[in-house]
Amino acid sequence: MHVLVLGGTTEARRLAEALVDTLPATARVTSSLAGRVTSPKLPPGEVRVGGFGGAEGLAAWLRAHQVSALIDATHPFAETISFNAAAAAAAAHVPLLALRRPGWVPGEGDAWHTVGSLADAATALPALGQRVFLTTGRMGLAAFAELDQLWFLMRSVDAPEAPHPAHMEVLLDRGPFTLEGERELIRRHRIDVVVTKDSGGAATAPKLAAAREARIPVVVVRRPPVPEGVAVAGTPEQALTWLRAQGGSQV
Repeated sequence: MHVLVLGGTTEARRLAEALVDTLPATARVTSSLAGRVTSPKLPPGEVRVGGFGGAEGLAAWLRAHQVSALIDATHPFAETISFNAAAAAAAAHVPLLALRRPGWVPGEGDAWHTVGSLADAATALPALGQRVFLTTGRMGLAAFAELDQLWFLMRSVDAPEAPHPAHMEVLLDRGPFTLEGERELIRRHRIDVVVTKDSGGAATAPKLAAAREARIPVVVVRRPPVPEGVAVAGTPEQALTWLRAQGGSQV
């Protein structure tokens, strides 16, 4: 058995750990990382870094390395690789599962403004606040580059590149974050609106609770859909159950 995990997320690392612990020594577990983050946390098992060359390149890799099952455990917003994975799995006749942590759900007291894209988030911002806590990562900052009248606190793992907003302070940090820490960021920087992607998970959720407490709006970018026809699991444990159903009796 050879399982390829398209990774880079906490769930992908947890799945790789479970597979390495569960599968016999003769099985292979390979995690593929995009290589966009400096010094990523490496999962156990074999690791490859970099792209495949689109859907055709991934399909060729699946065939050449005799992959038995493909699990797309990338970030919920890694839309391109997810659609490439679906096309490649179909072409190579390899079972495919999308591992997606559940999205966030607004609670009582939340002032969420759900939008379909970063561009839509940028359009909504001027009417909602002037000091923005931008937590959408360093990719896609061009969508906010023309908002010269606003000030941004931008948090990401690695430093951003231009184009980006003219009035921006960069905070390099990696989750998980605490509610106390998020409260302090909002207070110290006088944040009056938060922008986030619906990434889900507990590691970055405290900013939502902090925004609720501060009674400030949150612009939430809706996650893209999983490619049509692809099975979905919400946890690594569910992914293991799916793998057993594919004939992986050794799992």
